[in-house]
Amino acid sequence: MLIACWSPKGGSGTTVVAATLGLLLAEELRGGAVVADLEGDVPIVLGMADPPSDRGLRQWLAASADVGVDALRRLLVPADAPGLSVLPAGAAGAAGGAGDGRADDLVTALSGLGPPVVCDCGTLRDDAEVSVAAGATLSLCVVRPCYVALRRALRAPVRPSGVVLVTEPGRSLGRRDVENVLGAPVRAEIELDPLVARAVDAGLLATRLPRGLHRALRDAA
Repeated sequence: MLIACWSPKGGSGTTVVAATLGLLLAEELRGGAVVADLEGDVPIVLGMADPPSDRGLRQWLAASADVGVDALRRLLVPADAPGLSVLPAGAAGAAGGAGDGRADDLVTALSGLGPPVVCDCGTLRDDAEVSVAAGATLSLCVVRPCYVALRRALRAPVRPSGVVLVTEPGRSLGRRDVENVLGAPVRAEIELDPLVARAVDAGLLATRLPRGLHRALRDAA
């Protein structure tokens, strides 16, 4: 199973959602789970040390076509949570133009890793992020009930199969409006919670997952 998390607009919490889904899947499944990081912030959110910048998904994308799924397995870094591993992004820009040609290969390789994979695809800035978001078993758009964000989501190159709605007080738009605009069901609603920011700031998301976040996302996948 491959789950993609992406957003039409930065600052929506896509990385936190992807990391949390990985934690929940690792907790639930004996075979563990993987969080693939195309944006570069997953280790920070999970309170991990910075992985080596010369070993990651961007380097895999820049490699020749005969470098397959086994090479991805060698890149896995254990997180500070039972059963969870991270596929780090590697150095930004390492893939260059070569990465564009292997974007579809990445979808196949991530799907073939074995454990469920949650991929942080960010704001779909390159071919790899778009291909994973489009080819995933479940493509989750992480969005706030914001007119600007929804307009951008409609212009995105990917149509979501589900929505993670980050709610906040004072918004005019609600769950039904978001579903009608995007044509996809809201699979989870997350209320803005300072406890989540504190857990991330302290590097404790992997070991002290806030209950509200756990409840909101436990059925999203």
